[in-house]
This record gives sequence, structure tokens and C-alpha cells, in this order.
Amino acid sequence: MTNNDIFKKLRVALKFRDDDIVDILQLVDFKISKSELGAFFRKEDHPNYMECGDQVLRNFLNGLVIHLRGTRDNPKIPGEVLLTMAKSTSKPATRNSEKNDFKAKQMKKIDTAIDSVKYKNKKKS
Repeated sequence: MTNNDIFKKLRVALKFRDDDIVDILQLVDFKISKSELGAFFRKEDHPNYMECGDQVLRNFLNGLVIHLRGTRDNPKIPGEVLLTMAKSTSKPATRNSEKNDFKAKQMKKIDTAIDSVKYKNKKKS
């Protein structure tokens, strides 16, 4: 497993966006652009693919520790950090109500005077 695979799996598992990863790397004074990050997450046969070096992955993991645990002066509880991240990335509930409103509008358009028909496909001998 390559460093790129590890980086991709951590990104997906923790639901990080490029902005989040850049912020985490800034915690350990490591600067990287979004385009460089995008090169790490591309397929190997892509012309702009770049291998993730040990230094980048090491700095990301160190920054992730600081992001989740905090510093000695300002400690955090990792579980609470993950919960707040999950709440901030959850989809808004208004989307569901929009679907229900659409269904209700469609049901009003249906002509109720027409009965449903049962079709029977019997084999004639």
C-alpha cells in the first residue's frame, strides 16, 4: 500500500475536504496548495499524478494528532472533535421536506376517478 492510498483512505474515512487537509497541515507549519493535494488523489495513470512522499504523510499525521487531541496547553477530547465534524458535514433536513412537497404535488395531479386495472396473462390453449 502506497502513501497515496493511505492518504486517500484517511481522507474518505474522516470526510475531509481539501480545505480541511490544508488547515491540518498548517497546524504543523507545512504549506501545500490544493492543486498539489489533488495530484496525490489522482489515479496513477493520470498525467498530473504525483507520489505522496513520506514527509507529506508524516506531517499530515502529526497535524491530525494536533487537530484531534489538541496541544498540551489546550487539550481536546478526540471523540467530541469527531462528533462536531460529523454534525457539520451532515446534510440539511430541508432537502427531505422538499422531496415530500414534490410528491404531494404529484399526487394531487393524479386522476382518482380512474381505477387501477389488473392484467392477467393467461396462456390460451
